[in-house]
Amino acid sequence: MTWLEQLAVFGAGIAAGGINTIVGSGTLITFPVLLAFGLPPVTANVSNTIGLVPGAISGVHGYRRELAGQRERLLHLGTASLLGGITGAVLLLVLPANAFKAIVPVLIIAALVLVVVQPKLSRWVKERRDNGAAPAPKHGGPILFVAVFATGIYGGYFGAAQGVLLLGLLGVFVHEDIQRLNGIKNVLALVVNGVSALIFVVVADVDWRAVVLIALGSIIGGQLGAKMGRRMPPMALRAVIVVVGTIAVIRLLMS
Repeated sequence: MTWLEQLAVFGAGIAAGGINTIVGSGTLITFPVLLAFGLPPVTANVSNTIGLVPGAISGVHGYRRELAGQRERLLHLGTASLLGGITGAVLLLVLPANAFKAIVPVLIIAALVLVVVQPKLSRWVKERRDNGAAPAPKHGGPILFVAVFATGIYGGYFGAAQGVLLLGLLGVFVHEDIQRLNGIKNVLALVVNGVSALIFVVVADVDWRAVVLIALGSIIGGQLGAKMGRRMPPMALRAVIVVVGTIAVIRLLMS
């Protein structure tokens, strides 16, 4: 990569770190940038996953106040994320590269749909709470555990909009303040990305220059996201994600 390309990857890391902390979907920023600079899809996905882990840690640290008193819930749901992340990472490595190229556009499109419908989903969750729905089982019950496990599989395999999906699930099954749910979401996404990254470091083809650039950028972005998450206009953020994700789909389909 040229210096300008490296700067672009670093900037994408900052954006992705911030977006992941606020909402999720940061992969839709970094992944297409790596593709644009010539990395094969699987290598780009692996390098991106590893690079975003430091930013996820930064985001969790930024939301540490919202995590107070949620240790038992985090251990319960974190187990589901851990098992799902391992499964998804193994699937990425054992399935042929052509399968990844075929599946990823579908996953990105599904992720973009989640990003677009998030406002309606959030309103539905709020109405459900305001109408005094029956108390959910402790920590969301077995349905949420299975759903978080399935989301972990998706996150270990690719992961774009994993955070959006987790927030939606948590909002439905766990009666908590949305900011405390966002803190949980950040931890669960970190578990998935972290265990996937450990597997990829050992057995996968990694572009370490891309990893370092994304990691440095995502650490900064994670802190910025934690501070700005309550101020950023959501419509502007969703618009950026949709545009960049659409470009990624077009590039994958044409390659």
